[in-house]
Amino acid sequence: MKKNNYKALLPIGVFLVLYLGLGIVFEYVLKIPMGFYSIPIVIPFLIAILVASLQNPALKFDDKLAVMGQGIGDKNIITMILIFMEAGIFVGTVGRDSAESVAYFMLSIIPARFAVAVLFIVACFVSTAMGTSVGTITLLCPIAVSVSSVSGFALPICVASVIGGAMFGDNLSFISDTTIAACNGQGCQMKDKFRENFFIALPAAIATLALILVLSFNTELSGAVINEYHLINIIPYVLVLVGGIIGINVFIVLLAGIVSGSVIMLATGAVTGTELLGNMGSGASGMFETTMVAILVSAMCALIREYGGFDALLAGIKKIFKGKKGGQLGMGLLVGAMDIATANNTVAIVMANPIAKEMAEEYGVSPRKTASILDTFSCIFQGIIPYGAQMLVALSACAELGESISAFEIMPFLFYPAFLLLSSLVFIFIIPEKKAK
Repeated sequence: MKKNNYKALLPIGVFLVLYLGLGIVFEYVLKIPMGFYSIPIVIPFLIAILVASLQNPALKFDDKLAVMGQGIGDKNIITMILIFMEAGIFVGTVGRDSAESVAYFMLSIIPARFAVAVLFIVACFVSTAMGTSVGTITLLCPIAVSVSSVSGFALPICVASVIGGAMFGDNLSFISDTTIAACNGQGCQMKDKFRENFFIALPAAIATLALILVLSFNTELSGAVINEYHLINIIPYVLVLVGGIIGINVFIVLLAGIVSGSVIMLATGAVTGTELLGNMGSGASGMFETTMVAILVSAMCALIREYGGFDALLAGIKKIFKGKKGGQLGMGLLVGAMDIATANNTVAIVMANPIAKEMAEEYGVSPRKTASILDTFSCIFQGIIPYGAQMLVALSACAELGESISAFEIMPFLFYPAFLLLSSLVFIFIIPEKKAK
């Protein structure tokens, strides 16, 4: 095996050029709506694996298959895949009415002056409970449009508040695919990563809420949003949220959510038994691409590591980023660069995981801190890029309701990702990491 072999990194370059290049062409040249997400991400990964398989002819193809098999068969990869599936079934089971119920309930009891703050808080809760920022934005953006149209608040700040809150939960949720990928990739407990992340995310959320309130008190108001709601639907989400925080095994927590959600959905007549099973299947199916990406990235990275690509990359990073604090910043920028290139924070984490794990060992960074950095920085970049799924879904939801708005009108009001970056840098360079008990 050849160490410090920069040529071994070629497959990553091939993937990034293909995926980013086609995304730019689809989105900005051909003007295809959601162009970045029209590309089957599995295809560029398969091509990248083909390139990796053609490298290092001294190693027989059967031996390369064995290397890839060892990478895919890692315990953390198997655990990640199973949690992906169970999380998908949970979301499919409970449906999405509860998210709207939480929003309308809070809007009904809190003065209109605080409507935008309510949107941010509800988005934080819903995304933490559901584990999906895109799903949260899909559900809450129509409510944000309603708040803007009847209250007098500008649409950009209403939509930006929903996006910011959605990224808060994407970063912290126990069933978010980013959390699952980061924790299992680094081999740490979700509760430990949550505790590490919470004290970084909380100051950012409080600062965002304070700034929203300051702007809210300078806005002329005209009305309020009123709609019916059913709070019983939020019980499964609360069970999952509380169970995760107190440290119950994630498989048990999700199973409790699935069982309670099934009982409630059937008892209230929201679905029939056959519809419930269909929804479970659809939820699991929604995780198939993410699961396949995890498998393909594991195979590709196993070959790159075998060829000495990661040794070369780590040597290069050490020349730029000095010491433990520099190493942590390097991890953040690494996953951020991956996110900018792929416009998908889960894919960015999965790709950065093996490199970051070696960096963590080299710089003496704990697994929980590494997982926290990967998840946090990926969410920071994903929350601000104008071509990310979160922004595109928000714009699409507004357009369907007859509201014309651009990403660049929303971006100045994306306070949470900016404060999260500031908080992350403070915790890297100023506040020392607490030792594990």
